[in-house]
Amino acid sequence: MSARDRLTDGLYGAGWSTVRKLPEPVAVRLGRTVADVAWKQRGAGVRRLESNYARVVPDASPERLAALSRAGMRSYLRYWMESFRLPAWSTERIRSGFAGEDLHHLTDGMDAGKGVVLALPHLANWDLAGAWVTTELGIPFTTVAERLKPETLYDRFVAYREGLGMEVLPHSGGTAFGTLARRLRDGGLVCLVADRDLSASGVEVDFFGDTARMPAGPALLALQTGARLLPVTLWYDESPVMKGRVHPPVVVPESGTRAEKTSVMTQALADAFATGIADHPEDWHMLQRLWLKDLDPAKAPAAADGQGAS
Repeated sequence: MSARDRLTDGLYGAGWSTVRKLPEPVAVRLGRTVADVAWKQRGAGVRRLESNYARVVPDASPERLAALSRAGMRSYLRYWMESFRLPAWSTERIRSGFAGEDLHHLTDGMDAGKGVVLALPHLANWDLAGAWVTTELGIPFTTVAERLKPETLYDRFVAYREGLGMEVLPHSGGTAFGTLARRLRDGGLVCLVADRDLSASGVEVDFFGDTARMPAGPALLALQTGARLLPVTLWYDESPVMKGRVHPPVVVPESGTRAEKTSVMTQALADAFATGIADHPEDWHMLQRLWLKDLDPAKAPAAADGQGAS
């Protein structure tokens, strides 16, 4: 392991071992302080976040974009402070930490017995939403995790999420899709963060007026298993309680090839994600390149992306 990898792993380890012990008001203040320092430094991640917000709010002034990126970094650090502390939260704290709208789409889908796929963008704290589902609703679920470097950091994230009641599969390796399909055919729940394609073989969608690529997995799983596909969006307000909405089921097209149906359904997911992101852009933690024009080296800004492990 390189010195940089050891430092990265050590920092995350310190977060889970130290921040989790802080009183909640102290953790909140710490998160805001770290966010403001990072924002003032104008690193690559902050600049990329601001560039992404410019697509979401195209008529925003430079002052508005700066305010959005500052709020975005505060939201991002709130996610991390909560995540570091979640393993130490009581059952009651988890239950009181989330309030959802239109949850009947999820419970009705589970009652139907054909499985449910929940698809989310990088909004607010998807780990907290997952912990709430396992704790308050008593529904276990399966998800996937990107293989991070160093491997010890990936192991930390897997252990963290499994500790919250999730079954975690590696994103790479080729076996995740089959396992997810089996869980759905057994009437289970699958949750996937699905606004950024990691395989370079995703579906092209129109997203805030330009072309991006999103994973085909959620739509393909629904098509192959008959599971209900539900978009979910999350957001923060000034309270300690995260909010969320389960959107209506994505409709399966009556005609077309599997690829055509997958494309239509993934576009429907992108449209649902866009509504939540447009309403709460500061809670969209997208510190990486997303749109195809930004991914093209010939057209991309000179600055490198910031990297996030979330």
